Amino acid sequence: MRARLLECALSLSATHGPERLTIDDVIAAADVSRGTFYKYFDSPGSLVQALAVEVTNAVIQTMHPLIEPLDDLAERMAVGVRTTLRLVRAHPIIGAFMVRAGWPVSERTQQFFVVVGADLRKGIHQGRFARMHDEVALNLLAGTMVGAMYSITHERVPRDFAEQTAGAILRALGLPEQEIAELATRPLAMPAIEPVALLWRLVEGRTPNAASV
Repeated sequence: MRARLLECALSLSATHGPERLTIDDVIAAADVSRGTFYKYFDSPGSLVQALAVEVTNAVIQTMHPLIEPLDDLAERMAVGVRTTLRLVRAHPIIGAFMVRAGWPVSERTQQFFVVVGADLRKGIHQGRFARMHDEVALNLLAGTMVGAMYSITHERVPRDFAEQTAGAILRALGLPEQEIAELATRPLAMPAIEPVALLWRLVEGRTPNAASV
């Protein structure tokens, strides 16, 4: 039943946006009672939060084929940042969910903290990144990314906003300027969103703005 409620919320959000989701809409779409809804979620906000975590995890899984083959931890970071922000720019509804799921409210079991956090810790341990506490690195990356996604979905930002953000993060992680310039502007492929995937269902019927990618 929880999965059914999430699926209905996803479908409604794809049409109207997560900010307009109501309990009445969800229970009507799922054909369940209000009491059944409250067995799983205490408010529309908690439902959107749960769905936001699912969307964030789906983004990380979608990027996995691009990032996993890369050995250099700094390149993995740059590709992850740039790809995520370009995806958000092409599909703002994804950004709306990821901002909702983002730091500091997310549980640390979310894939962002598990997968990306592991790269940060490894990079610090190996000396690829500047020496700092793990939490400082996580807060640096998560806070910057949430802010960047909010800016992309709410403001007019320059075409190279993803590259500027990646450069700022790499700079804060201690990389030299010459290397930052190269990593932040390297040619980048966009991940394919599989037709059966959660992200496809979320963006289906929404045409990306190719000029902004």
